[in-house]
Amino acid sequence: MNAARKACAALVAVHGALWCGPARADWRDDIGTFRIGIVAEPGAGNTVPGLALLTQSFTNALGMKVEFVVARDYAALIDAHANARIEYAIYSATAYATALQRCGCIEPLVAPVDSDGAAGIRSVLLTRDGKLPDLAAMEAHRIAMPPPDSVGGSLLPLAGLAAEHVKIAEDSPFLVHADSSSAAEKMLFDGQADAMFGWVTATADGQPLLSDGTQARLEEAGLAPSAFQVVWMSGLLRYGPHAVRSDLDPEAKRRLTVFLTNLKSTTPDVYDLLESKHSGGFLTVAPKDYAMAEAVVRMVTSDGGQQ
Repeated sequence: MNAARKACAALVAVHGALWCGPARADWRDDIGTFRIGIVAEPGAGNTVPGLALLTQSFTNALGMKVEFVVARDYAALIDAHANARIEYAIYSATAYATALQRCGCIEPLVAPVDSDGAAGIRSVLLTRDGKLPDLAAMEAHRIAMPPPDSVGGSLLPLAGLAAEHVKIAEDSPFLVHADSSSAAEKMLFDGQADAMFGWVTATADGQPLLSDGTQARLEEAGLAPSAFQVVWMSGLLRYGPHAVRSDLDPEAKRRLTVFLTNLKSTTPDVYDLLESKHSGGFLTVAPKDYAMAEAVVRMVTSDGGQQ
């Protein structure tokens, strides 16, 4: 025993930080129970469809006890994540950006995509028959804009244009505020507006997909594709991510990423329980993928921004 102690002391003297005591506790022991936060669907109370199967799937992936925590809304979810009461949360894009703004202590792992490869939306400024030639000419035209709570038709264009140093505000006199996205589309269709803000889905690299969004809706209403043109397009607003606390052990992050990115192909029934809106599977994401979401949140929460 004395010889072993002397050997350890000698190693410490040589290597400084070398530890000769018991091995460090496993990260699972440090966490105890891995808690996953999720916002309940409207009217669902504290119930989560397929909770037992979801819990078992995450338990198998992490090799530890897992518990789902149902939050009443995103504000409660953000508070729980920021204060380390949960390790993992499922967010909308703007809720994630809000959580990041609050504590800077989370990072995205994966986000869903649609079956056609759409990974998010981009705001578009559409004009009919070339009436609006460019952004510089906006002040001389009538631009239809959906209500303030429309992410693709209002929040995203205001934030995107501001990021490009284009002068525009919600109360700009050339903006004609519609009661709904459909009403804004009708204004463009009927000639009551020269252009309108809308949205299109897009792939992870930003490539627009015309199978869904404002342009597709206008075509369905009878407007020929050649009748309208895209004047401007924002950056990509990714679909909301599954995010973890940044201080989570790297091995836990790796296990979660492998589990989630393979979930659609290995156990599609579990994927459908976890992600009901986007059926294409999960892709890995990075903080930079949520730059547009952060821009929207900065605009909404700034003193001079939209409230």
